[in-house]
Amino acid sequence: METYKPLERRTPDTQYRDRLRHILEHGEMVKETPQGVGALTCFGTLPQMVFDLTNGVPLITERSANGFWRKAVGEIIAFINGARTLDEIAAYGCDFWEDYRGKGATLGLDPDDMGPGSYGPAFHDFETPFYKTLNSRQTLDQFKQVLEQIRLYPTMRTHLVTPWKPYYTARGPNRKVIVAPCHGWLHFGVMNGRLDMLMNQRSADFPVGVPSNMIQYAALLLMMSQVTGFPPGNYVHGFIGNAHIYEDQIESVHRLIERKAHAFPILRLDPMVHNLFDFRVEHFELEEYHPHPAMKIPYSP
Repeated sequence: METYKPLERRTPDTQYRDRLRHILEHGEMVKETPQGVGALTCFGTLPQMVFDLTNGVPLITERSANGFWRKAVGEIIAFINGARTLDEIAAYGCDFWEDYRGKGATLGLDPDDMGPGSYGPAFHDFETPFYKTLNSRQTLDQFKQVLEQIRLYPTMRTHLVTPWKPYYTARGPNRKVIVAPCHGWLHFGVMNGRLDMLMNQRSADFPVGVPSNMIQYAALLLMMSQVTGFPPGNYVHGFIGNAHIYEDQIESVHRLIERKAHAFPILRLDPMVHNLFDFRVEHFELEEYHPHPAMKIPYSP
């Protein structure tokens, strides 16, 4: 379903670089953070980014993302399939969560369990008030539900998915998630025959985390487009509650924003995949990607 302008007609996109500059210029320095590292922070004031996917997929070109784009796509595929443990996530080609091995035990979970409040269980196994039997509560596969609704009632404005289970994510004795979901509040809209998607975000490490989020959710829109039959339109990286650049990242970010943006690449999907839950990283091929060299940027988990 993907349709792209030729490379010579794709306009270099500076939205990501411009948002980094916005945080540097307008962010408030917050010294007390959960990571113990100060961070320039914009709370609810960062402008959204709108990516027309005919102009290519939003994979940053200011530094090479060849080392992580497949892992980012594998991560979102893992989550929509309900992956909950570190080994389950890794089986889809993503090793982003290795720093959290053993942490589940601190919350009374299996050591490598991310918890029932993590992305996979929220997307795929959201608890409902309904019961199959007296002691067996039903769960909701949110993506299965929203796919059915898009197909049957495409013009509805209620094509929504949430990663948030407040009864597991709040701090306190009932917390059952190692890392509370940072992204994935989704709103799909069929607009004049095309499929658009808005992704809102609770918290965003802009130099390190957001580039992964940009490409994985663009890939998700392409997958949803292919299986629903609606051509992909805009991917909107929308409201971000807490957008930040850590103090130890600032020097790298200053160097990064001096680099000229290049045209976005294109992402090809295997046209033989017609079930959202059958996609795997090997069904994606990146073409016409011409980034600047890789740059190491500090990360604070």
